[in-house]
Amino acid sequence: MADKEITTIDLSQLSPAPGSIRKNKRVGRGTAAGKGRTCGRGHKGQKSRAGYSRRQGFEGGQMPLQRRVPKRGFSNYPFRKIYQIVNLKLLVKRFEKAGEITPELLLDSGLIKKSQMPVKLLGDGEIKVALKVHVHAASESAIEKVKAAGGEVHLIC
Repeated sequence: MADKEITTIDLSQLSPAPGSIRKNKRVGRGTAAGKGRTCGRGHKGQKSRAGYSRRQGFEGGQMPLQRRVPKRGFSNYPFRKIYQIVNLKLLVKRFEKAGEITPELLLDSGLIKKSQMPVKLLGDGEIKVALKVHVHAASESAIEKVKAAGGEVHLIC
């Protein structure tokens, strides 16, 4: 195998690809220059003036599409219930001994971030320790696994 010469590149050697950089078109430099007089903006009107910009969805005063189309259906988004998720495998890691687990204890151990938000127990992982868990909601598989290990799941209202 032939020895390849290794070249290093530093910032002073970098340059844009040939033809990728063009000079800006100079407008308003006389009719002979090609973009004189109206400077490619046409005659009169809002778009020919300096400082022109329009907001997104603007249709020149016509009722915009997003307001013309009827709104349909119902979204449950504002009424959804957001839970902090705790899996069984995390409980087993943090709590090796049997005992009572409350949301306050979960907060202290760092498994949940906020005390005001409800907690949901999910059944991902295996459990062999009898734990008495107090949560706001739990999946069926989580309840079955905790009961099989000799523990209890109490739902907080």
